[in-house]
Amino acid sequence: MTAGSKQATFMGYERENGDVGIRNHLLIIPTVICSNQVSSRVSQLVPGAIAVPHQHGCSQIGADKDRTFDVLAGTGMNPNVGAVLIISLGCEVVDPQALADKIRVTGKPVEWFDIQSVGGSIKAIEHGAKLARELQAKLHMQPKVPIPLSRLKVGVKCGGSDATSGLASNPALGAAADSLVREGGTIVIGETTEIIGAEHVLAERCAEPVIKEQLYHIVDRFEREVERMGADMRGGNPSPGNIAGGLSTIEEKSLGCISKCGTSPILGVIEYAEQLPEGGLYFMDSPGNDIECVSGMAAAGAHIVCFTTGRGTPTGAAVIPVIKITGNGRTFKLMEDNMDVDVSPMLDGSLPLEEAGERVWQEIIEVADGKLTKAEILGHQEFSINRIGPSL
Repeated sequence: MTAGSKQATFMGYERENGDVGIRNHLLIIPTVICSNQVSSRVSQLVPGAIAVPHQHGCSQIGADKDRTFDVLAGTGMNPNVGAVLIISLGCEVVDPQALADKIRVTGKPVEWFDIQSVGGSIKAIEHGAKLARELQAKLHMQPKVPIPLSRLKVGVKCGGSDATSGLASNPALGAAADSLVREGGTIVIGETTEIIGAEHVLAERCAEPVIKEQLYHIVDRFEREVERMGADMRGGNPSPGNIAGGLSTIEEKSLGCISKCGTSPILGVIEYAEQLPEGGLYFMDSPGNDIECVSGMAAAGAHIVCFTTGRGTPTGAAVIPVIKITGNGRTFKLMEDNMDVDVSPMLDGSLPLEEAGERVWQEIIEVADGKLTKAEILGHQEFSINRIGPSL
Protein backbone atom coordinates (compact mmCIF):
# COMPACT_ATOMS: atom_id res chain seq x y z
CA MET A 1 0.00 0.00 0.00
CA THR A 2 1.17 3.52 -0.76
CA ALA A 3 -0.04 6.75 0.83
CA GLY A 4 -1.51 9.33 -1.49
CA SER A 5 -2.18 12.99 -0.81
CA LYS A 6 -5.87 12.39 -0.06
CA GLN A 7 -6.35 8.65 0.49
CA ALA A 8 -4.53 5.35 0.50
CA THR A 9 -4.04 3.35 -2.67
CA PHE A 10 -3.25 -0.22 -3.64
CA MET A 11 -1.34 -1.52 -6.64
CA GLY A 12 -3.68 -3.03 -9.22
CA TYR A 13 -4.47 -3.42 -12.89
CA GLU A 14 -6.33 -0.91 -15.04
CA ARG A 15 -8.75 -2.43 -17.57
CA GLU A 16 -9.59 -0.94 -20.93
CA ASN A 17 -13.18 -0.14 -19.89
CA GLY A 18 -12.09 1.73 -16.74
CA ASP A 19 -12.48 -1.17 -14.31
CA VAL A 20 -9.62 -2.04 -11.98
CA GLY A 21 -8.47 -5.45 -10.81
CA ILE A 22 -6.40 -6.73 -7.89
CA ARG A 23 -5.41 -9.94 -9.70
CA ASN A 24 -4.62 -10.62 -13.37
CA HIS A 25 -6.03 -14.08 -14.02
CA LEU A 26 -6.30 -15.99 -17.28
CA LEU A 27 -9.74 -17.60 -16.99
CA ILE A 28 -10.77 -20.70 -18.90
CA ILE A 29 -14.56 -21.07 -19.12
CA PRO A 30 -16.23 -24.33 -20.18
CA THR A 31 -19.66 -23.45 -21.55
CA VAL A 32 -21.03 -26.86 -20.59
CA ILE A 33 -20.21 -29.82 -18.37
CA CYS A 34 -19.08 -31.70 -21.48
CA SER A 35 -16.11 -29.34 -21.94
CA ASN A 36 -15.02 -29.43 -18.27
CA GLN A 37 -12.26 -31.99 -18.74
CA VAL A 38 -10.67 -30.25 -21.71
CA SER A 39 -10.82 -26.93 -19.88
CA SER A 40 -9.23 -28.41 -16.76
CA ARG A 41 -6.44 -30.08 -18.74
CA VAL A 42 -5.65 -26.83 -20.54
CA SER A 43 -5.42 -24.99 -17.21
CA GLN A 44 -3.04 -27.65 -15.89
CA LEU A 45 -0.76 -27.18 -18.89
CA VAL A 46 -0.61 -23.39 -18.55
CA PRO A 47 0.64 -22.32 -15.10
CA GLY A 48 -1.45 -19.52 -13.64
CA ALA A 49 -4.56 -20.29 -15.70
CA ILE A 50 -7.80 -20.93 -13.82
CA ALA A 51 -10.63 -23.14 -15.09
CA VAL A 52 -14.16 -23.06 -13.70
CA PRO A 53 -15.73 -26.51 -14.23
CA HIS A 54 -19.47 -26.68 -13.55
CA GLN A 55 -22.39 -29.03 -14.15
CA HIS A 56 -24.54 -26.72 -16.26
CA GLY A 57 -24.88 -25.44 -19.84
CA CYS A 58 -27.11 -28.21 -21.20
CA SER A 59 -30.79 -29.18 -20.75
CA GLN A 60 -31.66 -25.72 -19.43
CA ILE A 61 -34.32 -23.26 -20.56
CA GLY A 62 -35.65 -19.82 -19.71
CA ALA A 63 -34.42 -18.08 -16.58
CA ASP A 64 -32.33 -21.09 -15.62
CA LYS A 65 -30.38 -20.98 -18.88
CA ASP A 66 -30.04 -17.20 -18.56
CA ARG A 67 -28.60 -17.55 -15.06
CA THR A 68 -25.87 -19.92 -16.24
CA PHE A 69 -24.99 -17.51 -19.04
CA ASP A 70 -25.02 -14.49 -16.70
CA VAL A 71 -22.77 -16.13 -14.11
CA LEU A 72 -20.27 -17.34 -16.71
CA ALA A 73 -20.27 -13.92 -18.38
CA GLY A 74 -20.01 -12.07 -15.07
CA THR A 75 -17.11 -14.24 -13.96
CA GLY A 76 -15.30 -13.51 -17.21
CA MET A 77 -16.07 -9.81 -16.82
CA ASN A 78 -14.78 -9.71 -13.23
CA PRO A 79 -12.01 -7.09 -13.14
CA ASN A 80 -9.60 -9.60 -11.54
CA VAL A 81 -9.67 -11.46 -14.87
CA GLY A 82 -7.27 -10.14 -17.52
CA ALA A 83 -8.05 -12.53 -20.39
CA VAL A 84 -10.54 -15.30 -21.15
CA LEU A 85 -10.52 -18.54 -23.14
CA ILE A 86 -13.95 -20.11 -23.70
CA ILE A 87 -14.12 -23.82 -24.54
CA SER A 88 -17.39 -25.13 -25.96
CA LEU A 89 -18.52 -28.61 -26.94
CA GLY A 90 -20.45 -27.28 -29.95
CA CYS A 91 -24.08 -28.22 -29.29
CA GLU A 92 -24.98 -26.79 -25.86
CA VAL A 93 -27.58 -24.17 -24.94
CA VAL A 94 -24.95 -21.62 -23.85
CA ASP A 95 -23.87 -19.82 -27.01
CA PRO A 96 -20.05 -19.44 -26.88
CA GLN A 97 -20.01 -16.62 -29.44
CA ALA A 98 -22.60 -14.63 -27.47
CA LEU A 99 -20.65 -15.32 -24.26
CA ALA A 100 -17.42 -14.12 -25.84
CA ASP A 101 -19.12 -10.99 -27.19
CA LYS A 102 -20.58 -10.19 -23.76
CA ILE A 103 -17.17 -10.43 -22.08
CA ARG A 104 -15.38 -8.53 -24.88
CA VAL A 105 -17.39 -5.42 -23.96
CA THR A 106 -14.86 -4.98 -21.14
CA GLY A 107 -12.05 -4.68 -23.70
CA LYS A 108 -10.12 -7.70 -22.41
CA PRO A 109 -8.90 -10.32 -24.93
CA VAL A 110 -11.29 -13.27 -25.38
CA GLU A 111 -10.82 -16.40 -27.51
CA TRP A 112 -13.16 -19.34 -28.03
CA PHE A 113 -13.45 -22.63 -29.91
CA ASP A 114 -15.52 -25.81 -29.78
CA ILE A 115 -14.28 -29.35 -29.26
CA GLN A 116 -16.38 -30.88 -32.03
CA SER A 117 -14.93 -28.56 -34.68
CA VAL A 118 -11.26 -29.00 -33.75
CA GLY A 119 -11.52 -32.79 -33.76
CA GLY A 120 -11.98 -34.17 -30.26
CA SER A 121 -10.47 -33.86 -26.81
CA ILE A 122 -6.77 -34.37 -27.54
CA LYS A 123 -6.69 -31.88 -30.40
CA ALA A 124 -8.84 -29.49 -28.32
CA ILE A 125 -6.39 -29.66 -25.41
CA GLU A 126 -3.46 -28.93 -27.74
CA HIS A 127 -5.30 -26.06 -29.43
CA GLY A 128 -6.54 -24.65 -26.13
CA ALA A 129 -3.09 -24.75 -24.54
CA LYS A 130 -1.63 -22.86 -27.48
CA LEU A 131 -4.28 -20.13 -27.23
CA ALA A 132 -3.95 -19.98 -23.44
CA ARG A 133 -0.17 -19.52 -23.60
CA GLU A 134 -0.58 -16.67 -26.05
CA LEU A 135 -3.11 -14.95 -23.79
CA GLN A 136 -0.97 -15.55 -20.70
CA ALA A 137 2.07 -13.98 -22.38
CA LYS A 138 0.11 -10.75 -22.89
CA LEU A 139 -0.98 -10.68 -19.25
CA HIS A 140 2.61 -10.99 -18.03
CA MET A 141 3.39 -7.71 -19.79
CA GLN A 142 0.70 -5.70 -18.00
CA PRO A 143 2.07 -3.39 -15.27
CA LYS A 144 0.52 -2.59 -11.91
CA VAL A 145 -0.50 1.00 -11.16
CA PRO A 146 -1.73 2.83 -8.02
CA ILE A 147 -5.51 2.49 -7.54
CA PRO A 148 -7.55 4.43 -4.94
CA LEU A 149 -9.32 2.35 -2.29
CA SER A 150 -12.59 3.93 -3.39
CA ARG A 151 -12.56 1.56 -6.39
CA LEU A 152 -12.56 -1.56 -4.21
CA LYS A 153 -15.63 -3.82 -4.09
CA VAL A 154 -15.83 -6.34 -1.24
CA GLY A 155 -18.37 -9.05 -0.52
CA VAL A 156 -19.12 -10.03 3.08
CA LYS A 157 -20.08 -13.65 3.78
CA CYS A 158 -20.33 -16.03 6.73
CA GLY A 159 -20.30 -19.81 6.85
CA GLY A 160 -19.74 -22.53 9.41
CA SER A 161 -21.01 -20.03 11.97
CA ASP A 162 -21.01 -20.58 15.72
CA ALA A 163 -21.75 -18.43 18.75
CA THR A 164 -18.51 -16.48 18.28
CA SER A 165 -19.54 -15.34 14.79
CA GLY A 166 -22.24 -12.93 15.93
CA LEU A 167 -20.23 -11.87 18.98
CA ALA A 168 -16.85 -11.23 17.38
CA SER A 169 -15.97 -11.91 13.74
CA ASN A 170 -19.15 -10.52 12.16
CA PRO A 171 -19.07 -7.22 14.13
CA ALA A 172 -15.35 -6.88 13.38
CA LEU A 173 -16.01 -7.36 9.67
CA GLY A 174 -18.86 -4.85 9.94
CA ALA A 175 -16.45 -2.25 11.31
CA ALA A 176 -14.09 -2.93 8.40
CA ALA A 177 -17.01 -2.65 5.96
CA ASP A 178 -17.80 0.78 7.36
CA SER A 179 -14.15 1.78 6.79
CA LEU A 180 -14.36 0.84 3.12
CA VAL A 181 -17.64 2.69 2.63
CA ARG A 182 -16.11 5.79 4.23
CA GLU A 183 -13.32 5.56 1.63
CA GLY A 184 -15.97 5.55 -1.11
CA GLY A 185 -15.75 1.80 -1.77
CA THR A 186 -18.47 -0.80 -2.20
CA ILE A 187 -19.78 -3.53 0.11
CA VAL A 188 -22.20 -6.29 -0.90
CA ILE A 189 -23.92 -8.65 1.51
CA GLY A 190 -25.95 -11.62 0.33
CA GLU A 191 -27.44 -14.82 1.76
CA THR A 192 -31.17 -14.14 1.71
CA THR A 193 -31.68 -17.27 3.80
CA GLU A 194 -29.38 -15.83 6.47
CA ILE A 195 -31.38 -12.65 7.14
CA ILE A 196 -34.77 -14.29 7.73
CA GLY A 197 -35.96 -13.26 11.19
CA ALA A 198 -33.86 -10.10 11.01
CA GLU A 199 -34.97 -8.70 7.66
CA HIS A 200 -36.92 -5.95 9.42
CA VAL A 201 -33.67 -4.65 10.94
CA LEU A 202 -32.01 -4.37 7.52
CA ALA A 203 -35.20 -2.93 6.03
CA GLU A 204 -35.03 0.03 8.40
CA ARG A 205 -31.57 0.81 6.99
CA CYS A 206 -32.76 0.99 3.38
CA ALA A 207 -32.13 4.42 1.91
CA GLU A 208 -35.53 4.59 0.14
CA PRO A 209 -38.96 2.97 0.58
CA VAL A 210 -38.68 1.19 -2.78
CA ILE A 211 -35.44 -0.49 -1.63
CA LYS A 212 -37.18 -1.66 1.54
CA GLU A 213 -39.98 -3.13 -0.58
CA GLN A 214 -37.42 -4.95 -2.77
CA LEU A 215 -35.74 -6.43 0.29
CA TYR A 216 -39.02 -7.74 1.69
CA HIS A 217 -39.92 -9.03 -1.78
CA ILE A 218 -36.87 -11.26 -2.15
CA VAL A 219 -37.36 -12.70 1.35
CA ASP A 220 -41.02 -13.41 0.59
CA ARG A 221 -40.09 -14.93 -2.78
CA PHE A 222 -37.68 -17.31 -1.12
CA GLU A 223 -40.12 -18.34 1.59
CA ARG A 224 -42.81 -19.03 -1.03
CA GLU A 225 -40.40 -21.23 -2.96
CA VAL A 226 -39.61 -23.25 0.16
CA GLU A 227 -43.34 -23.65 0.82
CA ARG A 228 -43.88 -24.78 -2.78
CA MET A 229 -41.39 -27.55 -2.15
CA GLY A 230 -43.37 -28.62 0.91
CA ALA A 231 -40.31 -28.11 3.10
CA ASP A 232 -39.39 -26.13 6.21
CA MET A 233 -36.09 -24.29 5.88
CA ARG A 234 -35.65 -24.58 9.63
CA GLY A 235 -34.75 -28.20 8.98
CA GLY A 236 -31.50 -26.99 7.43
CA ASN A 237 -30.96 -23.56 8.95
CA PRO A 238 -29.42 -23.33 11.48
CA SER A 239 -27.37 -26.28 10.22
CA PRO A 240 -26.32 -29.13 12.51
CA GLY A 241 -22.88 -27.51 12.72
CA ASN A 242 -24.40 -24.14 13.65
CA ILE A 243 -26.40 -25.76 16.43
CA ALA A 244 -23.40 -27.69 17.73
CA GLY A 245 -21.55 -24.36 17.74
CA GLY A 246 -24.11 -22.78 20.04
CA LEU A 247 -26.67 -21.16 17.69
CA SER A 248 -30.18 -22.09 18.77
CA THR A 249 -32.56 -20.35 16.36
CA ILE A 250 -32.66 -18.90 12.86
CA GLU A 251 -33.36 -15.46 14.35
CA GLU A 252 -30.26 -15.65 16.53
CA LYS A 253 -28.16 -16.68 13.55
CA SER A 254 -29.61 -13.94 11.33
CA LEU A 255 -29.10 -11.15 13.86
CA GLY A 256 -25.44 -12.11 14.11
CA CYS A 257 -25.17 -12.51 10.35
CA ILE A 258 -26.33 -9.02 9.42
CA SER A 259 -23.77 -7.32 11.65
CA LYS A 260 -21.01 -8.17 9.16
CA CYS A 261 -22.13 -5.49 6.69
CA GLY A 262 -21.60 -2.61 9.11
CA THR A 263 -23.92 0.31 9.72
CA SER A 264 -24.17 2.10 6.36
CA PRO A 265 -27.54 2.64 4.64
CA ILE A 266 -28.51 0.05 2.03
CA LEU A 267 -28.48 1.79 -1.36
CA GLY A 268 -29.96 -1.00 -3.45
CA VAL A 269 -31.07 -4.62 -3.79
CA ILE A 270 -29.64 -6.55 -6.74
CA GLU A 271 -30.33 -9.98 -8.19
CA TYR A 272 -27.88 -12.88 -8.07
CA ALA A 273 -24.77 -12.08 -10.16
CA GLU A 274 -26.15 -8.67 -11.20
CA GLN A 275 -23.37 -6.12 -11.71
CA LEU A 276 -22.53 -4.09 -8.61
CA PRO A 277 -22.81 -0.30 -8.65
CA GLU A 278 -19.87 1.70 -7.26
CA GLY A 279 -19.90 3.13 -3.75
CA GLY A 280 -21.95 2.19 -0.68
CA LEU A 281 -23.70 -0.90 0.65
CA TYR A 282 -25.87 -3.25 -1.43
CA PHE A 283 -27.81 -6.45 -0.79
CA MET A 284 -27.61 -9.29 -3.34
CA ASP A 285 -30.31 -11.96 -3.40
CA SER A 286 -28.39 -15.20 -3.07
CA PRO A 287 -28.50 -18.57 -1.35
CA GLY A 288 -26.64 -19.16 1.89
CA ASN A 289 -24.62 -21.95 0.26
CA ASP A 290 -21.02 -20.80 0.56
CA ILE A 291 -19.73 -21.47 -2.95
CA GLU A 292 -22.90 -20.40 -4.78
CA CYS A 293 -23.01 -17.13 -2.84
CA VAL A 294 -19.32 -16.29 -3.32
CA SER A 295 -19.49 -17.23 -7.02
CA GLY A 296 -22.46 -14.88 -7.42
CA MET A 297 -20.52 -12.05 -5.76
CA ALA A 298 -17.55 -12.67 -8.06
CA ALA A 299 -19.85 -12.62 -11.10
CA ALA A 300 -21.28 -9.33 -9.81
CA GLY A 301 -17.81 -7.76 -9.87
CA ALA A 302 -16.53 -8.07 -6.31
CA HIS A 303 -12.73 -8.01 -5.97
CA ILE A 304 -12.57 -9.78 -2.60
CA VAL A 305 -14.89 -11.71 -0.30
CA CYS A 306 -14.38 -11.51 3.46
CA PHE A 307 -15.67 -14.75 4.96
CA THR A 308 -16.28 -15.12 8.70
CA THR A 309 -16.39 -18.58 10.22
CA GLY A 310 -16.53 -19.92 13.74
CA ARG A 311 -16.26 -23.64 13.05
CA GLY A 312 -13.85 -23.23 10.11
CA THR A 313 -14.00 -23.86 6.37
CA PRO A 314 -11.18 -24.11 3.80
CA THR A 315 -13.11 -22.99 0.70
CA GLY A 316 -11.98 -20.18 -1.58
CA ALA A 317 -13.08 -18.94 -4.99
CA ALA A 318 -11.96 -19.11 -8.59
CA VAL A 319 -11.16 -15.50 -9.50
CA ILE A 320 -11.31 -13.54 -6.24
CA PRO A 321 -9.36 -13.83 -2.97
CA VAL A 322 -11.36 -15.05 0.03
CA ILE A 323 -10.20 -13.73 3.41
CA LYS A 324 -11.11 -16.06 6.30
CA ILE A 325 -11.86 -14.35 9.61
CA THR A 326 -12.64 -16.16 12.85
CA GLY A 327 -13.65 -15.13 16.34
CA ASN A 328 -13.02 -18.62 17.67
CA GLY A 329 -9.50 -18.95 19.06
CA ARG A 330 -9.67 -22.74 19.06
CA THR A 331 -10.62 -22.78 15.38
CA PHE A 332 -7.76 -20.40 14.53
CA LYS A 333 -5.28 -22.76 16.19
CA LEU A 334 -6.76 -25.95 14.73
CA MET A 335 -7.21 -24.52 11.21
CA GLU A 336 -4.35 -22.02 11.03
CA ASP A 337 -3.63 -23.33 7.51
CA ASN A 338 -6.96 -21.82 6.42
CA MET A 339 -7.60 -18.80 8.65
CA ASP A 340 -6.28 -15.33 7.75
CA VAL A 341 -7.45 -13.13 10.64
CA ASP A 342 -8.03 -13.97 14.30
CA VAL A 343 -10.27 -11.60 16.26
CA SER A 344 -11.01 -14.03 19.12
CA PRO A 345 -9.43 -11.74 21.77
CA MET A 346 -12.63 -9.68 21.42
CA LEU A 347 -14.34 -12.31 23.56
CA ASP A 348 -12.25 -11.63 26.68
CA GLY A 349 -12.26 -7.88 26.13
CA SER A 350 -8.56 -7.60 25.25
CA LEU A 351 -9.29 -6.56 21.66
CA PRO A 352 -11.79 -3.69 21.31
CA LEU A 353 -14.21 -3.75 18.39
CA GLU A 354 -12.52 -0.76 16.73
CA GLU A 355 -9.12 -2.48 16.82
CA ALA A 356 -10.58 -5.76 15.57
CA GLY A 357 -12.21 -3.91 12.70
CA GLU A 358 -8.89 -2.21 11.90
CA ARG A 359 -7.19 -5.61 11.89
CA VAL A 360 -9.65 -6.85 9.25
CA TRP A 361 -9.46 -3.58 7.31
CA GLN A 362 -5.67 -3.74 7.08
CA GLU A 363 -5.91 -7.33 5.83
CA ILE A 364 -8.30 -6.21 3.09
CA ILE A 365 -5.86 -3.49 1.99
CA GLU A 366 -2.90 -5.89 1.98
CA VAL A 367 -4.80 -8.51 -0.03
CA ALA A 368 -5.91 -5.84 -2.50
CA ASP A 369 -2.25 -4.86 -2.79
CA GLY A 370 -1.21 -8.40 -3.71
CA LYS A 371 -0.89 -10.43 -0.50
CA LEU A 372 -2.16 -13.97 -1.07
CA THR A 373 -4.87 -15.34 1.19
CA LYS A 374 -4.51 -18.80 2.72
CA ALA A 375 -7.14 -20.11 0.28
CA GLU A 376 -5.15 -18.75 -2.66
CA ILE A 377 -1.90 -20.27 -1.39
CA LEU A 378 -3.61 -23.66 -1.02
CA GLY A 379 -5.07 -23.44 -4.54
CA HIS A 380 -8.74 -23.26 -3.58
CA GLN A 381 -10.65 -22.25 -6.72
CA GLU A 382 -14.20 -23.32 -5.93
CA PHE A 383 -16.97 -22.30 -8.32
CA SER A 384 -20.69 -23.09 -8.41
CA ILE A 385 -23.72 -21.65 -10.19
CA ASN A 386 -27.01 -21.28 -8.31
CA ARG A 387 -29.69 -23.06 -10.33
CA ILE A 388 -33.34 -22.02 -10.73
CA GLY A 389 -35.14 -24.74 -12.70
CA PRO A 390 -35.11 -28.52 -13.20
CA SER A 391 -33.07 -30.29 -15.85
CA LEU A 392 -34.96 -31.25 -19.01
